[in-house]
Amino acid sequence: MYVSYHQDDWYTWLPLAEFAYNNAEHSSTKQSPFFTIYGRDTSFDSIHISQDSPDGKLLTKLQSVQQVVKEELEAAIRRFKYADRNRAIPPDFQPGDKVWLASKNIKTTRPTKKLSERWLGPFEVLKKIGSHAYHLKLPQQWKTVHPVFHVSLLEPVKQSTIPNQHQLPPPPIIVEDKEEWEVAHVLDSKLTRGTLWYLVEWKGFNEDPERTT
Repeated sequence: MYVSYHQDDWYTWLPLAEFAYNNAEHSSTKQSPFFTIYGRDTSFDSIHISQDSPDGKLLTKLQSVQQVVKEELEAAIRRFKYADRNRAIPPDFQPGDKVWLASKNIKTTRPTKKLSERWLGPFEVLKKIGSHAYHLKLPQQWKTVHPVFHVSLLEPVKQSTIPNQHQLPPPPIIVEDKEEWEVAHVLDSKLTRGTLWYLVEWKGFNEDPERTT
């Protein structure tokens, strides 16, 4: 890259980079923008100037920048073609499917984003929106979150083939800035020293006998 070590002279190279870009062949038009406007490309091959002169040094600099920009454009085209060939086909979810939702765009009460869960859910797919988005059934406490998400933010919930291996429990419900879990069933109750205690089954924890209190 043509820039000083301190990166404080990049703006002086912009005219040369712009010139090289406009004189490079573009993949879409198969010709340079300069050729499109003027009907010809610029060429330095037939110019003979002493390299020690100011004009010669400028010419050498122009040729170098033009070559670098040309190589970078060709590399970018190769990367785009490779990405097109290797782009994964997005999953096609159906209503009722369970999916994980990427947490990167969801604001949570966790103090540190880097230590929070990368995936939230699972959530139920309600319907497909367009060709690359899905409407999810979100918890009631997420009423401020728009329930439609791009497929790139979703991952299918895969049933484990390992014996006694279960899916992760659902996320907690935030009530007055505190984490709470939804009760599925009340299993028993008892009165101890004037306090009524309940034995409950938490929603999403029914397969774990220890997840009761």
